[in-house]
Amino acid sequence: MPANLSLKKLMKMANYSLAKRHIYQTIGYPIEAAGAALLYGLFALLPIDAASRLGGWIGRFVGPRLSYHKRAIKSLKYAFPEYTHNEILKITMDMWDNFGRVLAELPHLETIINNRLEILNEEHIISVKPEGNPCIFLSGHFANWEILPPAAQKAGVASAQVYRAANNHFVDSMLRKIRKLKDIDSIPKGSQGAREIIATLKSGRRLGMLVDQKMNDGIPIKLFGRIAMTAPAVAQLSIKYACPAIPLRIIRTDGCHFQMQFYAAMDKPIDGDVTKMMREINMLFEEWATEYPAQWLGWLHRRWPED
Repeated sequence: MPANLSLKKLMKMANYSLAKRHIYQTIGYPIEAAGAALLYGLFALLPIDAASRLGGWIGRFVGPRLSYHKRAIKSLKYAFPEYTHNEILKITMDMWDNFGRVLAELPHLETIINNRLEILNEEHIISVKPEGNPCIFLSGHFANWEILPPAAQKAGVASAQVYRAANNHFVDSMLRKIRKLKDIDSIPKGSQGAREIIATLKSGRRLGMLVDQKMNDGIPIKLFGRIAMTAPAVAQLSIKYACPAIPLRIIRTDGCHFQMQFYAAMDKPIDGDVTKMMREINMLFEEWATEYPAQWLGWLHRRWPED
């Protein structure tokens, strides 16, 4: 510690930081929530296709002005070195378009589920449809991932969803209401959530997890040829509790129309090698992201340590 930086100064800086954070949470959080509510109300008033298009336009306008834009371009260049700069820029702009549409489609999830969703490959979920057959549905932030919980319910495999709570508790409460999930079907990440996850599987229920984000204390697994810190929970749980881990993904096929595709359960290594199973999962995400790169939000995440 530098001689001129005394303990008293450090404590003063820490107290200032805490006070600043408290002020922002007290004043800034309600303002953020009010803005989110206004946008949600606007999208709700519009017909579904108009709302989706407007959301896409907002995404294309705002996204490139954010610091995340450069990160997305960098990630895409690493993943697809054969693409030209213009091709990378187009994918990035289309990614922002998709992200804006996801937000704009939140008020219209019921319409999408009832009228604009095609469910494919249901033969892969026949064995887990009866109650009492625990399984894990794994996916990532592809196309409109908000569709996943109600879509799984429509397919007859309603699941408890593991989610990362928004920092703003007002916004988090709003999202929980929009998703229309019961408390028992909504499990926040964290120590308390870990206990609920285990209880869910032990009771013979199904679990839904998005497992394509970085986890600082995860395990190093290759993703697009580079080591990415990867959350191993889905493999650990599937192996420990002998339940199938079934991949599924959402694909945006045309504007505000979608497909939900189920895949065969992941093979569990005989030797219980979690790393091997997570590499298979990352390879699956590589395949999906290569097929529709603009539909994956993962380019915005700090998936790789050098990021």
